[in-house]
Amino acid sequence: MTGRNQTRAEPRARARDLGVVPGPVPTGPLNAITDVPGIRVGHTTLIEGSDIRTGVTAIVPDGLARAPGLDAGLAVGNGYGKIVGTTQVSELGLIETPVLLTGTLSTFRVADALVSYMLALPGNEALSTINPVVAETNDGFLSDVRRRPVTEAHVLGALREASAGPVAEGCVGAGTGTSALGFKAGIGTSSRIVAPRAGAAPVTIGALVQANFGGTLTILGSPLPAPAPPPAPAPAPPRGPQPPPPDRDPAQEQGNSCVIVLATDAPLDARRLRRLAWRSLAALARTGSDFSGRSGDYALALSTTPSPAVPIPDSELDPLFAAAIDAAEEAILNSLFMAATTTGFQGHVRHAVPLGQVRRLRGLV
Repeated sequence: MTGRNQTRAEPRARARDLGVVPGPVPTGPLNAITDVPGIRVGHTTLIEGSDIRTGVTAIVPDGLARAPGLDAGLAVGNGYGKIVGTTQVSELGLIETPVLLTGTLSTFRVADALVSYMLALPGNEALSTINPVVAETNDGFLSDVRRRPVTEAHVLGALREASAGPVAEGCVGAGTGTSALGFKAGIGTSSRIVAPRAGAAPVTIGALVQANFGGTLTILGSPLPAPAPPPAPAPAPPRGPQPPPPDRDPAQEQGNSCVIVLATDAPLDARRLRRLAWRSLAALARTGSDFSGRSGDYALALSTTPSPAVPIPDSELDPLFAAAIDAAEEAILNSLFMAATTTGFQGHVRHAVPLGQVRRLRGLV
């Protein structure tokens, strides 16, 4: 769905187009999570009037059509979030459904729609239990979260539209209304192809992020602070008793929370995938997160290689750890660099990262 919510003052670009290349490991051909065989991604972007800027992003592993679950591991950097399905993922080390991302108060409607989708799949006629995995960040600065506008049709649209090709980034799907590090952000993705050891067959690691966290944007170690927001207008003189002022001004919030989804075709069990997920959270530090106590920071890693498979030994995981961090870092930067200035709820504006400054920072101009 479209609307007049974005102003494109300059063409957007991915990190590598700006000379920003995290790490030495090569990417896949698309530099996206869909470089992992058997992974598809779909979006529903929801823009209505001046107050709705939200949506749904679906990460769909095709292997779920051939197996009751895929190995997965979860890392919780800070549990201030409403991610559905985590206790069973942590206990069993499996995902049973696609992974969906959305805005905070739409989480539960999205989870219900995902259950309906799974129950309706051929072969699931006798299914009596399913664990939907849905994560969120709060896009309430640019979208009216209380409206909870996401419907089952929007969820099914993202699932049905999912493809293995290039992944749309920036202000799309679950990233339509998100902000990070003081700028407009959204969805970003990247990938790496890495060999666990010399002479071993290479594996692919892909990352997709929903970026919506605070801090100071840092690009390969160089800070690029967001401009200070304009001061709020002076309030009218009070008349009569007044309620106490709020502890914080939601309109000035930079954003909160980040969800990282990793997929790989490497044979890894749940324990090793959990270790991989934990390492990817280092990408938030690299890009400047302040790790606020109000930020729900999660990473979920899954393997498309069905069990039972002999997992890569722990002694050979270091190259995969480094690749996961680099891919997640580049995905976060892509989520920012590809997002356009957006006006939304109550006239709030979140400006895009000025790419000219990024080029100057990298010495390209």
